[in-house]
Amino acid sequence: MSGGLDSTAAALLLLEQGYHLVGCTFRTRYTSESNLQAAGALAQQLGIEHHVVDFTDLFDNRVIRYFREEYLAGRTPNPCVLCNRVIKFGALMDVADRYSCDYVATGHYARVQDGFICRAADEKKDQTYFLWQLSPEQLARVIFPLGNLTKVQVRAYLADHGYTDLARGGESQDICFIQDDYRSFLQLPTQIGDYVDATGKVLGQHVGFANYTIGQRKGLGIALGTPAFVTQIDAARNVVTLGKHDELYTHDVQLHDVVFRGDASLPVMAQIRFRSRPQEGVFNAQMSTIHFVDPVWAVTPG
Repeated sequence: MSGGLDSTAAALLLLEQGYHLVGCTFRTRYTSESNLQAAGALAQQLGIEHHVVDFTDLFDNRVIRYFREEYLAGRTPNPCVLCNRVIKFGALMDVADRYSCDYVATGHYARVQDGFICRAADEKKDQTYFLWQLSPEQLARVIFPLGNLTKVQVRAYLADHGYTDLARGGESQDICFIQDDYRSFLQLPTQIGDYVDATGKVLGQHVGFANYTIGQRKGLGIALGTPAFVTQIDAARNVVTLGKHDELYTHDVQLHDVVFRGDASLPVMAQIRFRSRPQEGVFNAQMSTIHFVDPVWAVTPG
């Protein structure tokens, strides 16, 4: 329970379905006391047991460390994916056992069908992109009450149940521990390095490779007369390669940490970032690659 509209709606729906609930809010060094108090107050209002679990050390050692190390390796991390596997559906499963709970339910917009993670009814709010690392054992104990609803329906449902302020509430951040910009959060050191083009010609200087990501155009601090995009990052040499928009298209993508439970002989639909559209491709299980039928733009390591 975050104290927000989605987790509250999920709890209400489960109570109506006859579940006995135990509310749980986890604390990190980035959790505000007001959020903890809001979650506790909502649990009391709903008439359910509520616990605050301290995951500060686990969150720092796994999620924050990963987040920083990936940038310092020249990659672009997705901390939400790791947090879901390790904490929200990892450590939280142990907490569920502690309180004799059979399932873990959250306010994610996703569905589980026949042991597989499936898209939510609301395509714009679908969060399955962040849940791909969940194991079959984890999915067997997960309930997503909002998976068949749109955000508009969730707001209306809360309003109908008297939670009008929550129903009008804003959206939560994609990355909960960053208030403004990841560069400020990480306090990355200034490490002057070279911008180069595809031939290796030096174009100018940048402030450190970890401040950039593949496909980035804004904030480069260099004027070349034509639009320039980050096409490659060499962390070992502190070199950032710039190029044209069309140089970032590719058909083939190398994968790692693959979780695949489908039929590898069939075409797949895959997306390379949260806001992109799924594209048809062919998955090679032996090589852990995807060959896209149409080229995709700005594939970003990490």
